[in-house]
Parts: sequence; structure tokens; C-alpha cells
Amino acid sequence: MSNETAAAWRCSICGYIHRGDAPPDTCPVCGASRQDFEAYLETPKSTPDTGPTQWRCVNCGYVHPGDTPPAECPVCAAPADRFQSVAEAARALSAPGKLQHVVIIGAGIAGLSAAESLRAASPDVEITLLSKEPTLPYYRLNLTRFVAGEVGENALPIQPENWYEANRIRLARGGEVTGIDLDAHTLMLADGQALGFQKLILTAGAHPAVPPFPGGTKEGVGRFRTVHDAERILAAAARGAKCVIVGGGILGLETAGGLARRGADVTLLEGHGWLLPRQLNQAASPILEQFVAELGVTLVKEARVEEILGDERVQGIRLRDGRSLPAELVVITTGVRPNSYLARIAGLDVNTGVVVDNHLRTSHPDVLAAGDVAEHRGTLYGLWGPSQFQGSIAGMNAAGLSSEFGGIPRSNTLKVLGLDLFSIGEFDPGDASYEVVDGSSDQTYFRFVFRDHLMVGAILLGDTALTSPVKRAIEQRTDMSGLLRKTPSAADVTTHLAERT
Repeated sequence: MSNETAAAWRCSICGYIHRGDAPPDTCPVCGASRQDFEAYLETPKSTPDTGPTQWRCVNCGYVHPGDTPPAECPVCAAPADRFQSVAEAARALSAPGKLQHVVIIGAGIAGLSAAESLRAASPDVEITLLSKEPTLPYYRLNLTRFVAGEVGENALPIQPENWYEANRIRLARGGEVTGIDLDAHTLMLADGQALGFQKLILTAGAHPAVPPFPGGTKEGVGRFRTVHDAERILAAAARGAKCVIVGGGILGLETAGGLARRGADVTLLEGHGWLLPRQLNQAASPILEQFVAELGVTLVKEARVEEILGDERVQGIRLRDGRSLPAELVVITTGVRPNSYLARIAGLDVNTGVVVDNHLRTSHPDVLAAGDVAEHRGTLYGLWGPSQFQGSIAGMNAAGLSSEFGGIPRSNTLKVLGLDLFSIGEFDPGDASYEVVDGSSDQTYFRFVFRDHLMVGAILLGDTALTSPVKRAIEQRTDMSGLLRKTPSAADVTTHLAERT
């Protein structure tokens, strides 16, 4: 039985796919145990569109489309025998045993994980890790803790500087890429240099999605994505300073809480009717809202910004309902967009993010993508865990292995301002074909959603001890008809699940 036709098992933690008669004892990507693997049913693979044949002039680099090369290069007049098939050249570069240089664009957790797994799989390959930022690669998750004063700047780097030297990974800080020439396997850098590659891994991440508010370029208005942004925010958020956070998602909540702990006067604007609508239903939100209020944050819901006020420097925000709020600092945390521009202009297949298959390959055989920039089966994860797992798998595949990413169930496991939250599946259904069981107590909320005797969604807020049994019940389609013969309470469901841990 070939590797491609063997039974497949997916790690429910990281999405890694194992092929064989049984799941492995341990996941090679995240270390999960055998019980965390589930049978994986694959969708049929479509035949890739290879596009037209292309020929590259080895003299000047001109690329000619067509089944045969031209009689003469229209740029340098080289004869037909000076043309080389682009596809054949790519296959030659990709041939097993000839891998010499892999370049990784982006030094977030996806890029760093790719470099680490690539080095483990290929001890001799040259690895260049390009970072647009001048700092060592850092824990982006710790930036809000840094703003809150919970950790110092020395806790931000993922690895010390000597780690890169010990692992023979060339870390090029401030290495901004301005263009990708896929035919020539070359990157153009901002300093004018060119950098060749055999395999390329795109882990360029994402950038803040900033709505076009009038006044958004005033001094004192900024976004929050990098260490530099964190330092700028701290410099402006003195004790008592009036700070407005626009956007009540995870980043907005944690930024608001961190600045409040610093003693700033913080107002949080949420455009929806409740906080975290992608992770919580409306009934759960009051618990989170109470928690936010106890931190000293003023919450304004259904708030839509009309204009940022002030001359050269921000002085306040006017909302569409006519209210004005004073502000000395405005931080916009309204989501992110993948950094897909370079891939798009290079000719790679890009939807919202760079489109990848299960091997995290893009539409070019020598280019892979992982993390926030990668779109897998229509999904952009935008989370630390999936970025780390995808990066590891992309690094393995760049080394010539055949590891697969089968996706991760749509779930959120978060700690928002110290409050635990887990949500999964269809937790807020819109019709009567679902059965819903929910309940709450002091700072905890449970919600379980069933359809056709199966659990299809859940929310755990404040107490997430049942996360694993809930995930297993949903992913393994466990029959809950015995529980549902009567009208169960939230306590009945939690007891039923706890017995199955």
C-alpha cells in the first residue's frame, strides 16, 4: 500500500496527518498522544492546472509563453537553443538530494517553526530567515502582557541570539523583501541586493486592518502589531491618560485591560451588540462585560467611529450617534489582513490569503506558505497555534518530506484578561432544529448545542475543564440520545461529559 493510499489519521490538536494502519504513539509536530488522533476522511484531489508552457532565455531571463521556444529572443536576440523550459528547471532545482538553500520570508512563529523543523529534517541545508523587524523574533502573544507590565522586554524573544548561530540559521534582521521572481528563483531586497533560493517558505504574517477613519493619521493614533507599536503605546499612556481602544476583539480587550492596569483612563469601543461575537453568544457576554468593568475599563457597545478629532494631535473621537469622547491616545485593533501583496504580484494563487494545499504548497512547486498569510481550504486561522503547526509542517516539506496539514476544528481556546474561554462549532444556531442547553453561575457560563442527537457546538466561559471531552464528542460524532431522552440541565451535560474524560 502506497503512502498516499494508506489509512489517514489527523491530530485534532495541530492538524498533522499520519498515514498508516493506526495512529502514531506521538504526534511529530505537537507531541499529542495517540488518543488525540481521529480517522481522517479526505476529499477527492482535483487535477492541478499547470498553466501554459513557459521558456526562459538563459542569457537575459526573458520568459516566453508557448509550447515551443521562439526562434529568437525578442530582447537579446539569443537563438532558440538558449531557451530552457521553466518547468524542467524547477523540477531540477527540486530534485531530491540537491536541496542547498531555503529562504523563509517572515520571522514570526510560523517562520521560526519552519526553520526549526527544516533544520531537524535537513542538517546540511542553508537556511536564511528574513525578518522585516530589527528585533529578535518574539512572542507576539506577550505584547499585551508587556503593555500591562506583567513581563519585561527581555521575556519577549522566542530564542536567544546565539540559538540561531548554534542551529546555523542565518537571521537577517531588517531584511525587507520588495519582490519575488519565481522564474529566476530570486528575491529582491529593499537594500538593492538579490537573494537566490531553491525553496521558499512564505510566513509573512498579517498587518492591521485599519478602517479609513477621517483623522486616522493624527499624532497619537496608532495600531498594535509590533514591539515598536507596544513601546509607542506605553510612551503615550501615562497614568490617568485618556485612552480609547477601537475594536473589542481579543487584542482590543487585552490592550484595554493592560492599559487600565497601568493606571490609564480606558474606554473600549465595540461595534457589535456584545463582546467577542465570533466566540460568544449574547447570553454569555454579561459575564465578560462585568469582568472588563472590574478592571476599570469603560465599555461602549454598538459604537461606530465617525471621525477622530484634533488638529495635528488627537484630542478625541466623535461617534456616529453624535457623542464625543476625549482621547490623548487612540489604538485601533479592528482585525488584520494577510500580507499577500508580494505573492499576488509574483503570480501565486491568492484569494484573501495565499492559497495552499494539504502539503502547504502554493501554486508554485518550490514555494510553500504557512501562518497568517496562508489560506488552507478557504480558512485563514490567524492564531498562534495553527501558525506554529503549519510552520513546522512547511519546514518538513521544504526538506523533501511529505507531511500534511488536514486543518484544525473551528474552535477557540483563549484566556482573555485572565478569564478562560472555549467555544467550538455551531454555538449560536438560528433555527428550532437545534436543542440548546445552557446555564450560568458566578463568572461561569456553559452552553451546549445538539442536533439529531449529536453535539454540534459549545461555549465554556470561566471554567474550561471540559474542553477535551467536548471536542471529542463533537469531532467523533458521539451519540447523545441517552442524555437527551429527558430535558437535561447544564449540570447534567457537564456530568455526562466529565464521566467520559
